[in-house]
Amino acid sequence: MSNPAALAIRKKVAWGPPVELHGVIASVEPAARLRLRVGCEFRYEPSQALAGVFVVRPGAHGDCAVVDERWTTVPALGWHDYRDVYGNVCRRVTLASGPFTLRYDAIVETTAEIDAADPNAPRLSVTDVPDDALGYTLPSRFCLSDVLAPVAFEKFGDVTPGWACVQRICDFVHDHLTFGYGSSSSTTTALDAYVSGTGVCRDYAHLAISFCRALNIPARYAFGYLPDIDVPPPDLPMDFCAWFEAYLGGRWWTFDPRNNERRRGRVLLARGRDALDVAMVTTYGDPSFKSMVVWADQIEPAARLSDEV
Repeated sequence: MSNPAALAIRKKVAWGPPVELHGVIASVEPAARLRLRVGCEFRYEPSQALAGVFVVRPGAHGDCAVVDERWTTVPALGWHDYRDVYGNVCRRVTLASGPFTLRYDAIVETTAEIDAADPNAPRLSVTDVPDDALGYTLPSRFCLSDVLAPVAFEKFGDVTPGWACVQRICDFVHDHLTFGYGSSSSTTTALDAYVSGTGVCRDYAHLAISFCRALNIPARYAFGYLPDIDVPPPDLPMDFCAWFEAYLGGRWWTFDPRNNERRRGRVLLARGRDALDVAMVTTYGDPSFKSMVVWADQIEPAARLSDEV
């Protein structure tokens, strides 16, 4: 859902460096860029101080640059950042007892292109899968690919391994699950979602990942901000979005079984085996959650956080 405070929608065009063509200096084609305002606010009321980790800052992966950002905590607290084993940027804080608010607000730039696609990308033989991708063929806490393997072979075993197979998986998951807030919990597995036929975006991603891994296609969980660009704004409030990436033809590709279409403006926050690895908030104790607000909107090419938005 678009933030009504966002500025008018425009595009920024960034010209690439000059290149020499047969002795003539020429500029390359312009690379279209989007400027987005993204962020979130969490409110808690813990009964005692407790440790927390927030994964809400973009820019750790992919073609996304943070132009301007602000972190705010009320009350003001100390913090430090670190990178986890997957390279994701994490902020570690200690939540104070009583009312506590953490707000992250940022201007980012990313590509204006839609998610890349290659319908001819093949599945690699397991012997050719790179070492750093091999672990994404195995079951994980929420992606029970071993348990769901019989379902995967029954429904997708006759599809040519590769892009067509992953897209068929996305089509099935998109149609099989009915989206609904409150339909799953923090412990819901891909098997639970498959049996119930309901879930939220993380459950769509977990189920698709499980089917891919069962067929020896490396697949990893991803989440971030996804603005409503080129699509009708939904009736639901803006939220973080989960999708997944499949390794085909020697590279990772984005797939989104919840929306099941190629989108633009996707701002990646974190990657991992499943949502357990990359929760946007991890707390060590009960923080008494009160509310969460998320925003992701396209804005003016020159806009900054100091502007009235």
